[in-house]
Parts: sequence; C-alpha cells; structure tokens
Amino acid sequence: MRLHDTGAGEARATRPGGTARMYVCGITPYDATHLGHAATYLAFDLVNRVWRDLGHEVRYVQNATDVDDPLLERARQTGQDWRELAEREIDLFRDDMTALRVLPPDHYVGAVEAIPLIAEMVERLRAKDAVYDLEGDLYFPVAADPGFGRVSRLTREEMLPLFAERGGDPARAGKKDPLDPLLWMAHRPGDPCWDSPFGKGRPGWHVECSAISVEYLGMGFDVEGGGSDLAFPHHEMSAAHAQVATGERPHARAYVHAGMVGLDGEKMSKSRGNLVFVSQLRRDGADPMAIRLALLSRHYRTDWEWTRDLLEEAQARLERWRAAVRLPAAPSAAAAAAEVRARLADDLDAPGALEAVDRWAARALADDPAAGDADADAPAQIRAVVDALLGVAL
Repeated sequence: MRLHDTGAGEARATRPGGTARMYVCGITPYDATHLGHAATYLAFDLVNRVWRDLGHEVRYVQNATDVDDPLLERARQTGQDWRELAEREIDLFRDDMTALRVLPPDHYVGAVEAIPLIAEMVERLRAKDAVYDLEGDLYFPVAADPGFGRVSRLTREEMLPLFAERGGDPARAGKKDPLDPLLWMAHRPGDPCWDSPFGKGRPGWHVECSAISVEYLGMGFDVEGGGSDLAFPHHEMSAAHAQVATGERPHARAYVHAGMVGLDGEKMSKSRGNLVFVSQLRRDGADPMAIRLALLSRHYRTDWEWTRDLLEEAQARLERWRAAVRLPAAPSAAAAAAEVRARLADDLDAPGALEAVDRWAARALADDPAAGDADADAPAQIRAVVDALLGVAL
C-alpha cells in the first residue's frame, strides 16, 4: 500500500513488518463527532483494513486529549464539569465510530490517564538538556532537534503564524525561540492539576502524543495520522520530543494527513460554529452506511465541502449495491474485487474503489441472472469485499 507522506512530499510504499503500527491523533472531547472528525478516522480505518487484507496484524493506538485549554474553556462557558463534558463527548464519539463501523484502536488512551508517561518523557528530555523553565512552566527548545521541520516541510516564516493560530504562544516573552512548545504548565488557580517531579500542573498538548505513541508503539512506527491541520505544529513537535528523548529517529516512518471538510465555503470548525454532526445525521434518520459512503466518495487528502446532496447520492448508491447483492447470481466479482484492492492500495483511492463496485452493480442489475456468465457466488463475494475493505455493511 502506498500512502502520501507529508514529510517526503510524495506517496511512498508502506513496508510494515509482521505487525503494522499506526498512531492516529484523537479528539479533544467537545463538539464530537463532526464530519471533519469522521472523514479523518474513516481514512485511517481504510489503512487498517487494507493492511489486514494484506495479511498484517495491526497495532492501532489513538489518544483523547481529555484535558486541554479548549475543553476547559468550553466547560467554563457552559457551566459543566470538565470531566463530565469530556466523558460524555468521548462516549458520543465512540458511539458514532461504532455506527460508522470504524475498527476500534487496540489502545485508546486519554491524556489524564497518560500523565505518568508524559512526566516520564519530560524527565527524559530534561536529562538531555532539552527542557527549560519559564516562570514555572517547562518548555522544549526546538533547537534541540536538528531535524526540526522535516515533518511539515514548512519554513520558519510559515510556521510562526500557524503556531499562533493552532494553540502555540510565540509572543510569550522570555522564550528562547518563539516556536518553543509548552511541555508542562504550572498550576493556575481554577485549573485541574496533577503532581509531578516538576511541581503541580498539567501537560502540554504535543508531548501527550509523543509519550503515548512511544509507550505503546515504540519508535519508527509505520504511520502517524490525523487531519492536515496537525502536520504543524502538532506532529512536528511530537516527533521532535520523541526523537530527542529517545535519541532515535524517525518517530514515525510516514506522516499521513487527511484534508479539511468545509460547509458553505468555509472550513468546518468549532470556532465558526458550522459543524455538521454524525450523531445529528443519525438522529435525522440517515443510514450510517450512507454517511460512510458519502465520506468515502471524496479522496481523503482533498479539501472538500459537505452538502446534503452527497448524502442523498450515497443513499442511492447504497440501495443499488444492496439490490445487486440480493440477486441469486451476478457477473463474476473477481475483476471488481481486484480493482477495489488496487485502488485502495494506491494512496487510499476510495472514490475509485466505489466506482469499481458501481460498475459491477450496474452490470449485475442489467444482466439476466440466468445468463451463461452469471456466478451464484458473486453477490456474496462482493458483499464480503465491500464489508472487509470499505467497511460498508450491505
């Protein structure tokens, strides 16, 4: 299977050993699960399924950032306990993923649960002289990693505004470098805190995924994934932490990123308040398999816009496929199955895979089941391929 590696700027073959190892960054649990989330996790669900179809075992790890500034701010705005908010949103997210038939990770680890691992990683960085104190907060000097910048392939001039936009604090006085990320925030009144070797406080964002991924997957795992907005700073910083702490590289062999989903000409985001939720579509009566097909109809790396028409088209496609696999016999499934595998192995070309099934279904519904080339096993074979590789239950 070939996947586009952001750090390489091109699609490259993945070459796992007996066990393929993948880490996908999870949600900060509020406003879950919008279609941008769903599209990302469906993309990496395809990676999981293709590897399994190729005969690999897969070790899949995902986190949940269940303590962070955006979550705490939302809890204060709504008068909720932050822990109850996080727990409710994680439960909703997992329900949505189950409905969409996303294979669950082997390890689903929250930031709170991982605080001992995070503290240990900060200690390892401190032993490498890669931590400094600023008014009680601990920072990582990006200069400690000579490979900094290789994950996102951005210039420093491109990094600075993105760092400010995506949770960084480049303007904070006293930092050695405006791009240096926070490792540990000293306790602030009213904030949750935990004990650590460096005092009470809570972890920074990027070190969370470094610590969890190294603990459960080791270094040099096959794929780190997430939305394209995570390439910088999150994946860049996480890689730097892990590589400096362990003295090994790379953190991940490939960094794979899904595009952004928009609505009405704008990126779908919490700040814009233009989110479309999987749970709401389900409550409105949408078949989860139609939602899945709608999301798979766009290539995972493209930025695209959600419209209601996409869901209607997906429902019609789902009905055609279900009608075709109910036939007592149909044209041979061999060519369609081979094309589904080939398309998905080529950087997850899900739209091409869907079109291969479309062509088979069109022939099946047009042909006379009693014709000489009809195969009584073909409908069941297509049903199995669509189930195993595309994750769609017919």
